[in-house]
Amino acid sequence: MKRYFFTLALCVASVLALGAKSSKSGIAFADYFSGQTLRVDYQFFGNNEQQGVVLDGLSNTGVWAGRHHNLDQIPLLGNGQVEMKDEASGKVIYRTSFSSLFLEWISTDEAHQLSRSFEHTVLLPMPLAKTQVTVTLIDAEQKVTAKYVHTVDPADILIAKKHRNPDLDYAYIHKSGSVERSIDVAILAEGYDASERDLFYADAREAAKALFSHEPFASRSGEFNIVAVFTPSRQSGMSVPRLGEWKDTAFDSHFSTFYSDRYLTTTSIKKMHDAIAGVMYEHIIILANTEEYGGGGIYNDYTLTTAHHANFKPVVVHEFGHSFGGLADEYQYGDPEVYSPKVEPWEQNITNKRNFAAKWQDMIKDKVPGVGIYEGAGYTEKGMFRPADDCRMRTNAADAFCPVCQRALSRLIDFYTK
Repeated sequence: MKRYFFTLALCVASVLALGAKSSKSGIAFADYFSGQTLRVDYQFFGNNEQQGVVLDGLSNTGVWAGRHHNLDQIPLLGNGQVEMKDEASGKVIYRTSFSSLFLEWISTDEAHQLSRSFEHTVLLPMPLAKTQVTVTLIDAEQKVTAKYVHTVDPADILIAKKHRNPDLDYAYIHKSGSVERSIDVAILAEGYDASERDLFYADAREAAKALFSHEPFASRSGEFNIVAVFTPSRQSGMSVPRLGEWKDTAFDSHFSTFYSDRYLTTTSIKKMHDAIAGVMYEHIIILANTEEYGGGGIYNDYTLTTAHHANFKPVVVHEFGHSFGGLADEYQYGDPEVYSPKVEPWEQNITNKRNFAAKWQDMIKDKVPGVGIYEGAGYTEKGMFRPADDCRMRTNAADAFCPVCQRALSRLIDFYTK
């Protein structure tokens, strides 16, 4: 289970997709960046008709765990982008993309009735000199709905220093390579009280084991570092609104996001990043201490999944496919208006055939076993297609990612590590 309201925003045609192998960036990391992390907190706000972005805070959280190459490119289009320009030269020196719970929310009935704000955090390399940062949100018709530009001066005395708590309880459960050439994942605890420390670490090891049992992660485990961080909650268990149960947990997570019972998310993004300040991470997995079924995964934001349901292992892998890989759900139920029929979805594993050549058409021509084109995907029964009869992104019963998803994930790993 993932999201009913998956992102409406699609791509800007001029940006790079992973449908083709990316070229090396000409930006040398040491020429523009200090090796520290600039954490930028934003507030996304608005309603179905109008959206906006404002700056919420800047902080230095320690050593940069992100990429040191391909700096002026983005791996996937997402439904939002961040661009950094050196102020003196006007040169683009870093880009990244993301999705957001806010950009899912604007498709809901509630967003037609009122305005809300949502936290969103972006991790950027700390610049050496004044830098212009631009955040762009995009709608389903490839129109910019919000753009926010601000300047970051690394000498600004009000950039907060967020150092690692010396009492932070963490342990590497998989360590393989250098920061520069590895993908760093942090696993956090949600709904585990102080007495459940050992249970969390056991669950974190199981999550990592599940991830590395799937290709391409299995054969490329040497390109990942995984650190488990025990973030205790005051109460054990999870908030389940449909049952009238609310718990005091580390990140205020709850089921019934957007009134979808199985959709488990958090809107306390700053709490999440505060808890692991100073830890080396690029991607986040949050394990929820509950037997309830559900989860959520948002591209370049976080995975959140229950740890004690029978389907824990396939679900955590599925959700990581969303949050790390930017993969879409391949199942359908009814015909909700989630993706625009006018533009090709940016996710690499679904298509409406508007630009199928950029997806897996080549794999069909090459007669890759298990690859075809099957109608019914992206929650939609008609007009949206998936690449395989079954896949980890379609059902919990599938034992693997399909070949198209595997290729998309492998290309993404290449982008971060090669």
